[in-house]
Parts: sequence; structure tokens; C-alpha cells
Amino acid sequence: MTINPVTLNWPNHIEFGSGKIKTLVNYLKDSKRVFVLIDPPILPLVEDIFKEVSKMGVELSISTDVVPEPPIVELKKLLILTKKLSFDTVVGIGGGSAMDMAKLIAVLFDGSQKIEDVIGIGNVKSRHVKLICASTTSGTGSEVTPIAVLTDTEAKLKKGVVSPYLVPDVSIIDPDLTIGLPASITAATGMDAMTHCIEAYTNKHAHPIIDNITLEGIRLIGRSLERACNNGKDIEARTDLALGSLYGGLALGPVNTAAVHALAYPLGGEFKISHGVSNSVLLPFVMQFNYTSSKEKYANVAKALGVKDTGNIEEMAQAAVKKVREISNKCKIPASIKELGIPENAINEMSEAAMKVVRLLGNNPRTVTLEDVKGIYRKAYDGVVG
Repeated sequence: MTINPVTLNWPNHIEFGSGKIKTLVNYLKDSKRVFVLIDPPILPLVEDIFKEVSKMGVELSISTDVVPEPPIVELKKLLILTKKLSFDTVVGIGGGSAMDMAKLIAVLFDGSQKIEDVIGIGNVKSRHVKLICASTTSGTGSEVTPIAVLTDTEAKLKKGVVSPYLVPDVSIIDPDLTIGLPASITAATGMDAMTHCIEAYTNKHAHPIIDNITLEGIRLIGRSLERACNNGKDIEARTDLALGSLYGGLALGPVNTAAVHALAYPLGGEFKISHGVSNSVLLPFVMQFNYTSSKEKYANVAKALGVKDTGNIEEMAQAAVKKVREISNKCKIPASIKELGIPENAINEMSEAAMKVVRLLGNNPRTVTLEDVKGIYRKAYDGVVG
């Protein structure tokens, strides 16, 4: 078997475990001026840490101006604010939206480039400040990736910035910060992390290093997502999800995602459906389309999800699709895009938009045509897998 080449560009420091958010103090002790972008509900949980940092003589500028699925225009508003400041460190604390915006502020606040200049792969020229990200949801994995995603409201599409300069210097994953997440967000972000792991594992550019961590991520999320939805204070389940999400995030730089994410982008860009929900709804339908291209891998996904091995690869590969749908249903995630309020007559326009996400479609294990995308959307609209 030929092994694909791979580049592992991960944070210099990854802090994982309960209470690890306290390590933020050590990583800020040598900073002079720090800009913090934080999800509003998290601020009370870290105020004591900020007080301790301030006592060390570090100047903090704290913003809670986080917008879900951040539109480009909202990032530009923040950049106007940050251009007036002079800081040497940027900290993003929250879900994917907070961290993605913080990452882009770190590379754009000095005005040397505009957001339009950096959309795509490898267009960011530099970063001159320390970047720290701390995740408070178990989903996007943004705390360890070279990726930031924004919503282009004019194009009605999500657009990504991919650059090694977006990889944080420090990543903090503290499961304690996820305890208060509502079940609906837990479900959507957990299935987002599951999607990262499955798409990376079955990817055209898959690599043994990434296979090992993503398969374990699938196992962790599969066994604990329903538990965390039913009991948000179950720290063991929360830790499983946090670690599974981390594994999925570590896979995004070297391998990345594929057709699920490409088809999800128009749902968020035009209809403002959250990224996690979009992926969750579409995942089983794209898996159904893809499984014939890598039956053995899909069979392994089924085993990681706890399906008893029948010894029949075809049967097990199809079981992976059914098991993902079962987990999604148990976590009360909508079963179709119709349930999301998206009209059937939007399928053609969404399909055209999805086909523009070539950086992800090129990773898919099976070639995807415009008619294929329309077919997947139609099945997802009806909500019938198979």
C-alpha cells in the first residue's frame, strides 16, 4: 500500500484535561498587551484567571463581540477596533466562531493584508503576535487547525482561510468548560467532531498517523455523545468528547474534510443553519454515497462505533451509515434538511454553490458530480437513508 505524504503542523503546546484553562496564566506571563475574544457565557468562568494575569502587569483588552457562523462584515468590524490597539498576543476562548475570528485577527489586525486577500489556501503572508486558543465546545477542533471559516453573505457560502500562520502557538482543551453546554449544542458540535474524524479517516489523502487518531476519535464520540446530551455534567463523557474533538481537529490540517463539509457550506451560508447541525444532517447521506469506494474503512467505522463485527464487509460498511444515523436520532438532531426549513426548490442553487468548494470535494474518496450533489441533497431533503 502506498502511503500518502503528510505534513503535521500542530501547535507547539497542547494542554488537555480538567482544570487546564488555568495554564493560560503561565502562557501570558511574558506578554505585555493581550487582546482576548471570548464567548460571553464563558467570561464568568475565567474572570479569576484574567484578574491573576492583570496582577502580573499584563494589559488585557477583552471583547465578547462573537457572532455565530461569523460573517465577513463582522470580522471587519472587529478589525477596525483592533487596529487602534497595540498588542503582542491574541487569545480566542469559545467555540469555533470565537477561535476562528481570533485567529484571523492575529494575522490581519496590522493592516498588511485584507480578508479578501487571504481567503483560500496559503495566502496569509505572516503573523507577528502570539496566538492562543482555548476550546469551550467539543466540535470544531479550531484550537489546533490551520483553518478559519467565515460566511460570505453576498455569495451565500462559507469560505475558508487555510494557512500555517493560523495554527495557534498554544491550544487549551479543558472539558470542565463544556459542562454547561445545552444538549442541542452538545449534539451538534459532537456530530461535527464525528464528521471530522470520519471524513479524515475515509479521505482520499488519508494517512496512517491520522487514521489512528481519527478512528479513536470516532470510538470516543460514538460511546459518549448520547451520554453527554442526556447528562451534561457527566465529566467522563465530556472528556471523551473533548478528546475525540481534539483528534478530529488534529486531522484537519494534514488531511482535512470532504464532501459533507462542502455540501454543508451552502446550508450555513444561505440559510444560517449552524455548521454542526448542517454536518450532522448531511453526514449519513454522504456516507451512503461514499461507502462503496472504501468499504473496509467504513466497516472499521462501524466497529469503532460499537457495531458487532459480522465478518461481512459490505454489511458492516452499511451498518456504519445506519449507526451514525441512529446516534444522530438519539441526540435529537433533525433527520432531514426539510426539517431545517430549507425549501426543496433551493436544491439546485445549493448544489451549484457546493460544487465551488473544490478544496474539500477534491478530498472525497468518490468523485462527486453536480448531479451527485443534487441527488444527495434530495435524499437529505426527504430524510431517507438508503
